[in-house]
Amino acid sequence: MSAENDIMGKLVSLCKRRGFIFPSSEIYGGINACWDYGPLGVELKNNLKQYWWTTMTQLHENIEGLDASILMHPKVWEASGHVEGFTDPLVDCKVCKQRFRADQVEGTRCPECGGELTEPRQFNLMFKTYMGPVEEEAAIVYLRPETAQGIYVNFRNVLTVSRQKIPFGIAQIGKAFRNEISPGNFIFRSREFEQMEMQFFVKPGTDEEWLEHWKNERLAWYLSLGIRKDHLRIHEHTPDELAHYAKKAFDIEYLFPFGWRELEGIHNRTDFDLSRHIQYSGKDLSYFDEETRERYVPYIIETSAGVDRTVLTCLLDAYTEEAERVVLRLAPRIAPIKAGIFPLVKRDGMPEIARKIVEQLRPHFRVFYDESGAIGRRYRRQDEIGTPFGITVDSETLQNETVTVRARDSMEQIRVKIDDLVPTLQKALTTPPPVTFAP
Repeated sequence: MSAENDIMGKLVSLCKRRGFIFPSSEIYGGINACWDYGPLGVELKNNLKQYWWTTMTQLHENIEGLDASILMHPKVWEASGHVEGFTDPLVDCKVCKQRFRADQVEGTRCPECGGELTEPRQFNLMFKTYMGPVEEEAAIVYLRPETAQGIYVNFRNVLTVSRQKIPFGIAQIGKAFRNEISPGNFIFRSREFEQMEMQFFVKPGTDEEWLEHWKNERLAWYLSLGIRKDHLRIHEHTPDELAHYAKKAFDIEYLFPFGWRELEGIHNRTDFDLSRHIQYSGKDLSYFDEETRERYVPYIIETSAGVDRTVLTCLLDAYTEEAERVVLRLAPRIAPIKAGIFPLVKRDGMPEIARKIVEQLRPHFRVFYDESGAIGRRYRRQDEIGTPFGITVDSETLQNETVTVRARDSMEQIRVKIDDLVPTLQKALTTPPPVTFAP
């Protein structure tokens, strides 16, 4: 087994064993490329989404939020080009019957069994379903393959109610679905996934500077999570790579064990999307600038990130094997559990004090109480799931109402008064790794 596969194998095992991510429908043998987030995984995912939401909406007065419906009018997908062009070339093996994307297979023989492959045929990646009681053509709808179109068709609604002016953005987090031919690499590519997208509407002619702005902003966001800088890079799309709607596009890529892959796309989509929806809907989606008395169709700068890919990136980047422990060096702000609370021994009133600390911290942070086993083993269990801090009630606590607070990464320990725990942790939880204590 290669070192890359070994790392992925260890991470997948840890995710299942500790309750981050499970195979979907596992008791029935599972379903390919679908995953369930367990108790720790859902906390990590929610923390990551909340951090994105805060930085993209709360910290920007000109970005509004939206949650559009998954099911949309089928003409939306005609206007966007998905019905006609959202396809991948598909080939089948005549011997083993496996299917592959034609652009990922070299030659005319099956990479699995060496059998002969069929001629490529186009395969639309959208999931179809039916709305209403009768399965007929008129009732066909699609599970959305991206969240962006929900933003575009609500451009006028959001502009009106928010009283925003260009430039402004609309942010959304939501599920999307793609009937991928060859998903894989754990949660990197799956058929049901979640996106964090912000579409920024700008005046034509200012689009290049806004594209540069958001490229830098989004790269800085990943660095704020403590992602290793040398594992991130910006890839500019060549003319052959550009999507039909894009004037210019960048990908933020991460060095996964299986190579450099896209983490987030930052695209200059020009006025393509709004113009198409104007054409297909007959509605006016132009913008009138009251100061300059100009009317124009805004250009769109898109920032599109995958929640699941970002979760995988954070887990892989944080996974560290040391001599006597495995550590997930997750950024404290996204760690599922912020602190473990431990009585050193199960006597002398220590468990009772530890329980009171749990109740004191619970309104502010997600914490975990553990009195089972040696204190070193309890620390190690929390290190493996990324908990930034361990709080231990010991004999000194009984004398002066202080506790030992241990930092996950440096394993440094300091004494903190029980009444000062909340502000001490609040300050420490906003910093990127490594987790330590400020001088």
